[in-house]
Amino acid sequence: MAQTKLDQNDKKEVRRRTAPRAAIVYETIRREGEDELDRTTAALIYSGLAAGLSMGFSFLGEALLQAHLPEAPWRPLISKAGYSLGFLIVILGRQQLFTENTLTPILQLLDRLDVKTLMQVLRLWLIVLGTNVVGGFLFAWSLVSVDFFEPEVNQALRTIGLHASGNEFWDTLMRGIFAGWLIALMVWLLPFAETARVAVIIIITYLVGLGGFSHVVAGSIENAYVVLLGEVDWTMFVGTFFMPTLIGNIIGGVTLVAVINYAQVVSDKNEIDL
Repeated sequence: MAQTKLDQNDKKEVRRRTAPRAAIVYETIRREGEDELDRTTAALIYSGLAAGLSMGFSFLGEALLQAHLPEAPWRPLISKAGYSLGFLIVILGRQQLFTENTLTPILQLLDRLDVKTLMQVLRLWLIVLGTNVVGGFLFAWSLVSVDFFEPEVNQALRTIGLHASGNEFWDTLMRGIFAGWLIALMVWLLPFAETARVAVIIIITYLVGLGGFSHVVAGSIENAYVVLLGEVDWTMFVGTFFMPTLIGNIIGGVTLVAVINYAQVVSDKNEIDL
């Protein structure tokens, strides 16, 4: 079959409409990870704290929708749309969220494989996770302390919190793996989503919420609410939610996305030198 002759403008249009190669996506995200590892401690603290506070709106958004919907089997299909709210604020606002960091800096670590980068990744993880949780707990505390919502909303908050804390260790671990997997996949998709960025964030995080998958930051806020109400104790929160979810999110983000996509790129013998 004869090759179609194209002028320079046509060739540019073809390149524009061609999906980016895996290596280009990889390098874009790796460089983002490099920038994150170079950020100062103060910048990470403020950004991580802001993200923890912002993620509270996923909890509140879902509760507000649930409170204003009738009791019906289809109610979660609508109320879970509120779960995407905090993620939209955090990601579009370029705030530091722990589960995003299971992909971006890990690609940098896999590229270098040295102790210095490993220590930088651990520093980033500890600061971002710690400040995310602190910010989330402050948001939950404000909901408990300042009673300005209708009783239906408070009941919805309580119901969501109790549901998030009612799973066994291994069940929560598996739910955490799926959540970490999906959030890391979302980060992989975003660099070239362009005008579809908002849609990608909403679709992926809506699936996380609808599937009941455990996200260490969003779920910590839900659990913190019922802990502060005195209906769940701290040991249950740490033992049956926080630890298995943290482990699961790391497994899902690092193993199922970062390592596999890294292997995909480095095994391609035709990669260009970026």
